[in-house]
Amino acid sequence: MSVVIVGGGLAGISAAIALRESGVPVTLVESRPWLGGATHSFGHGDLCVDNGQHVFLRCCTAYQGLLRRLRAEHLVSVQDRFDVPVLRPGTRPARLRRSSLPGPLHLLPALAGYSPLPLTDRVRSLRAAAAMRALDPADPALDAVSAGAWLAGRGQRTWARQALWGLFLTSALNAEVDDAALGLAAMVCRRALFGRADAADIGVPLVPLGELHGGPALRRIAEMGGTVRLKAKVEAITTDPKVVVDGAPIAADAVIVAVPHEAAARLLPAQALPDPLRWHELDASPIVNVHVVYDRKVLDVPFAAAVGSPVQWVFDRSTVSGLRGPGQYLAVSLSAADRWIDMPTAEIRARFVPELRRLLPAARSASVRELFVTRERRATFRQRPGCAEVRPAAATRAPGLFLAGAWTDTGWPDTMEGAVRSGLTAARLVRRHLERWPERAPEGVGVR
Repeated sequence: MSVVIVGGGLAGISAAIALRESGVPVTLVESRPWLGGATHSFGHGDLCVDNGQHVFLRCCTAYQGLLRRLRAEHLVSVQDRFDVPVLRPGTRPARLRRSSLPGPLHLLPALAGYSPLPLTDRVRSLRAAAAMRALDPADPALDAVSAGAWLAGRGQRTWARQALWGLFLTSALNAEVDDAALGLAAMVCRRALFGRADAADIGVPLVPLGELHGGPALRRIAEMGGTVRLKAKVEAITTDPKVVVDGAPIAADAVIVAVPHEAAARLLPAQALPDPLRWHELDASPIVNVHVVYDRKVLDVPFAAAVGSPVQWVFDRSTVSGLRGPGQYLAVSLSAADRWIDMPTAEIRARFVPELRRLLPAARSASVRELFVTRERRATFRQRPGCAEVRPAAATRAPGLFLAGAWTDTGWPDTMEGAVRSGLTAARLVRRHLERWPERAPEGVGVR
């Protein structure tokens, strides 16, 4: 028996490796000339630039398992202890650092001493955190409520929602706190912040994403005997067992469709689609990255968050991207970036260069050697109230045809962890499907 996987992002890669570990023949088809999907790199002069800044947390166990399978776990670094400098214009940085207390008490000292919030707001935030921890993220009622409205109802004023809750939730959900779905917000908080003490320790790549995901995946799948076809266009998916990609037939007894929801809706046959089809309601939310190269070092930590500024997170990318000579290369990551996505680069420069000077005293005497912008218009789906009931399960209505991708119903936000988990789930269902046919399956599905 054989399986075709359409889409070479983290979901498709995870499914391919899991199936090959079970001895199932796999052909992975990707339209682009690389693997890695939404996590890739490109050349910009002497720099190797990631399309976006991707980080993970220690609680992202499936993603770290994929790195081990790719033999790439040594290419990332995870904090010994959650520790985030928080920059504010015109004042000293604050710091959020977990204590040695066991979870869920480990962040209490950090919250109690979080200087961007007045004392009264810190007390209210502790009460809101206790209430958030008591929520069940799987409760369907939470999907109908925004995190912002729920927090406001528990004494979290606008500044507290922005300067504390938004620090974590906006980047995790690619949504402003007031627009984010409460169920997903509760899941992030419970899993990362209110669970194990080390759950929120931050991991970052030590190499460009292409060297972390795409290259190792291509090599590993080949080593395991799988087939990868790059720059191969899939035109449609049918219930016919004939599989044709770029005019060549491929035998398939099952197909995993690991592409974004818009592409999946176009490719899948009507027999596989839900009725009514509501995937378009997931929409898309953008992420913008502002890349700034200075003539000298202006940030003395690997990364920092910011409040009271349009800057959200800033990362030192100098070593990872191969910056030559003196200077420093910073990447400013902007989630929920609707206001920035269509703004010309000149206007973004006029806004963010002064902001970085406000946040980083050393930048005031530094010169900007280069500034450029990368834009991911459809970085994630919009993780807003109502999205949970629209996200589909991995199994479709057509036997042998399965879905994968961070947009499917993984229980996680649209993240690298969610993508990997979706691929593992699809692979498990495919194995179960194939086990029903000790010989070759009499009916299959195909792509053409």
